Amino acid sequence: MSPTGETPLWRRLLFRHETLLLLVLVVEWLLFYHYGTTVNRRGVTVGFGTMDRQMDILRHSCEIGLLALALTPVILTAGIDLSVGSLLGLCAIVFGKLWHDAGVGLPLAAALTLLAGALAGGLNAGLITRLRLPPLIVTLGTYSLFRGLAEAMTQGAVTYTDFPAAFLFLGQERWLGLPAQAWVLLPVAAGVWLMVHATATGRSLRAIGFSPEGARYAGLPVDRRVALVYVLAGVIAALAALIYTARLGQAKADAGTGYELFAITAVVLGGTSIFGGRGSITGTLLGVAAIAVLKNGLATLPVVIRLNATEELAGVLTGLLLLLALLGSNLPAWLGRGRTPR
Repeated sequence: MSPTGETPLWRRLLFRHETLLLLVLVVEWLLFYHYGTTVNRRGVTVGFGTMDRQMDILRHSCEIGLLALALTPVILTAGIDLSVGSLLGLCAIVFGKLWHDAGVGLPLAAALTLLAGALAGGLNAGLITRLRLPPLIVTLGTYSLFRGLAEAMTQGAVTYTDFPAAFLFLGQERWLGLPAQAWVLLPVAAGVWLMVHATATGRSLRAIGFSPEGARYAGLPVDRRVALVYVLAGVIAALAALIYTARLGQAKADAGTGYELFAITAVVLGGTSIFGGRGSITGTLLGVAAIAVLKNGLATLPVVIRLNATEELAGVLTGLLLLLALLGSNLPAWLGRGRTPR
């Protein structure tokens, strides 16, 4: 403690959740850098730390990153959206049908897909704010609804392919040295960061998360703010669907399966309280990076490759990360105050 009784600045910075998560990310990366190897397209064994590998990590984490950015304001309000992964799949099918079956041009098809995402988010928002239904129950229902619609629209078998090269560039090529989709993720991250940290709207989201009734007594438009974050989540999920389709070159009904788990884990791992009122976009991005390095790094470990268990192990470790993040969400605050948990 300082003579004034305040915790020194260096201690507050050192024990911030984001600082501790950054240290975990660095250690994680160094471990994979030391032990991980992979085989490139030419059949040559290369290490985890190659630039191509890092670009692949960034490319494959874009959709999860977008969904995590969408979920951060939602969780700040003490809400949840379990439907974003299913909505990604539905929007991918909407885009594929518009372009392939209806003959709509790509720009208009993309715009209509974003509109479909906004309408789906509006459905969640209306059920939550107008009917006062719990977000968990509402989005659990739309989780099944959106996936079921995607399956019904394709009979569970149709996959849309043969997209133009100009569209596939968005998910498969590089621009100015970075994967093209990174130039979509970065402005979205900047926009959501500004909304959450630099506007009255962001402050109101925290107030709603701490106490919705208190926010109403303070004169805040609680329902409009809550509706805003769910509609925004729908739009960003639709954008992630476009990136996903461009990266794989196909739109299919099972797109985005399980992505909501990874996105929620990234948000909570980044320090956003599942009970609302506290969190940061910087922490969310660090959480996305930690999960992306984990998933991709596991695929370079010789023992995991021999067992052919990359996806299974990634799922198990992601679930453990989520539980540890929930259990340890107050640890940085305890350490920062120089106290041990009671």
